[in-house]
Amino acid sequence: MNELELVSFQIISAVGTAKSNYIEAMRLAEKGKFEEAEEKIKEGQKVFLDGHKAHAGLIQKEAAGEGVNINLLLMHAEDQLMSAETVKIMAEEIIKLNKRIETLEK
Repeated sequence: MNELELVSFQIISAVGTAKSNYIEAMRLAEKGKFEEAEEKIKEGQKVFLDGHKAHAGLIQKEAAGEGVNINLLLMHAEDQLMSAETVKIMAEEIIKLNKRIETLEK
């Protein structure tokens, strides 16, 4: 396995775990478990940053003049990175909405 494949898999693994945490946060919020939901967001963010750092390393290589060969695996990793970021934003909004619903129902 070459370095680019290794970094791609690091990104995919980290952001996949983050996305799972964000989805779990939405499920917890639906049950009114807001503190647990917010903790899942924090856990997800920590893992997401690992993937982001790996991706940033590739950008730094490219900026330093070292070519990075784009391949399908890296494209998938970047897609997963962006997808996880979107899911985080949605999860945060869903937590807020569930809090609001709970308040209005009281």
